[in-house]
Amino acid sequence: MIAVIDYGAGNLHSVQKAVEHVGGNSVVTNDARVILRAEKVILPGVGAFKDGMQGLRERELIEVIKEAVESGKHLLGICLGMQLLFDESDEQGWTRGLGLLPGKVIPFQKPGIKIPQIGWNQLTLEKSSPILTGIETGEYAYFNHSYYCDLEGRDPLIASTDYGVTFASVVGHENVFGVQFHPEKSQRVGQIILKNFVELAYA
Repeated sequence: MIAVIDYGAGNLHSVQKAVEHVGGNSVVTNDARVILRAEKVILPGVGAFKDGMQGLRERELIEVIKEAVESGKHLLGICLGMQLLFDESDEQGWTRGLGLLPGKVIPFQKPGIKIPQIGWNQLTLEKSSPILTGIETGEYAYFNHSYYCDLEGRDPLIASTDYGVTFASVVGHENVFGVQFHPEKSQRVGQIILKNFVELAYA
């Protein structure tokens, strides 16, 4: 069973439906006991970094997520959920993140680009990863974001995307993964990624 974490950041049931479409069994929950009993965990989300961390804090889920990761469960962060995996963000003022991956969440600032980035953009694979099995460089995913993850070092980088700057669109380290785009809206590519996540062996 996969726990889809409910921390007030929306987009939960579309993610749950997408997981079940590719054969996963999932539940939307903010219950620590359910999350810690789950086989895998998904942290979805849309909105601002500060609000997301506040939602996790109010529901006492920050340490629960860290405990789940430390126990070896696979974690997938989606969109805002991916950003929350990192150390910090300046969105709406400085906010500490979960600190599961090294880096900072910063705004797009390239002159002439539309912010937020909304729509389809290409993935460039930077290294092999089981989360991207069956996906090739040049395939498209659906994005909707104004901030991106500035990695500290290249170790977590799995795939990148260009939008005025080249940013990390898929990241991963050991049993922690993140995608900046919305797999539940990314048709074939999104279905493959979610199926890969569902089928990952226990870390």
